[in-house]
Amino acid sequence: MRKILANDGISKKGIDALEKAGFTVNTTTVAQEQLANYINENEIAVLLVRSATKVRKDIIDNCPTLKLIGRGGVGMDNIDVDYAKKKGLHVINTPAASSSSVAELVFAHLYSGVRYLYDANRIMPLEGDTKFKQLKKSYAKGTELRGKTIGIIGFGRIGQAIAQIALGIGMKVIYHDSSTDEINITIPFFDGQTVSFLLKNSTKDQVLKESDFITIHVPAQKKYIISKNEFDKMKNGVGIVNAARGGVLDEVALVEALETNKVAFAGLDVFESEPNPEIRILMHPRISLTPHIGAATIEAQNRIGEELAEQIIELLK
Repeated sequence: MRKILANDGISKKGIDALEKAGFTVNTTTVAQEQLANYINENEIAVLLVRSATKVRKDIIDNCPTLKLIGRGGVGMDNIDVDYAKKKGLHVINTPAASSSSVAELVFAHLYSGVRYLYDANRIMPLEGDTKFKQLKKSYAKGTELRGKTIGIIGFGRIGQAIAQIALGIGMKVIYHDSSTDEINITIPFFDGQTVSFLLKNSTKDQVLKESDFITIHVPAQKKYIISKNEFDKMKNGVGIVNAARGGVLDEVALVEALETNKVAFAGLDVFESEPNPEIRILMHPRISLTPHIGAATIEAQNRIGEELAEQIIELLK
């Protein structure tokens, strides 16, 4: 009951809290095909994963020592959650821990987009010493985020964290969500002051038609949330960011929308064919790219570790 395998890693703060409570934490990364054997041989009671390791029926059925599966992060599409619960296992995640980190990455992509940093950082090392004035001219038509409208599709914790930043820098925020009709967004400041805004749900079409920038924050889906039909409804020159899941945004339609200037730029942290993104996406001059690092900050990983530890100790004490 006391052995934990953190197959995709866990922060030192998480390990310390678990060890203090009497658990043994193993941070060996076991290959997917060897995972079931390893769990059985080492009598692992708790399996902790992020997005890399998959916990399907084969592991759930064949590992009788397993009592709890934990996901460090939000989306649990790499775990057969319902099946595990039906078999009597605890399944936990950390939905709040990484919201701020993902939201800040979305704005890193947005600022990169409106000021051409995604391109300047590629071209300056090659041509900055010989074509400085030409480059200065080609990047001279940047825009500000302040005063623009950001549309957020999916308004859970991450969507709300994005709204906080957007409101804080003077953007208009509209959102579409299947379950949240209206919500108060409170922005906390460093000195303890707060400001609150009441936001009301919009239709998906309203978000598509009215937004200068669109960001997607939904779980893994069976079909695209944004495809050609949705791009056709957007403003010309829209910016779009996907830091949710690969497969919610149609990348073929995205490239077409970039080529026709319907979309001015895109920011992608996740990809349809992850972990082998399409070369056409990777080489596109108007896509800002990161390798699925939304939750990969020291602060978020510490919160994830601590939150997992608290839940494990509570459930298995």
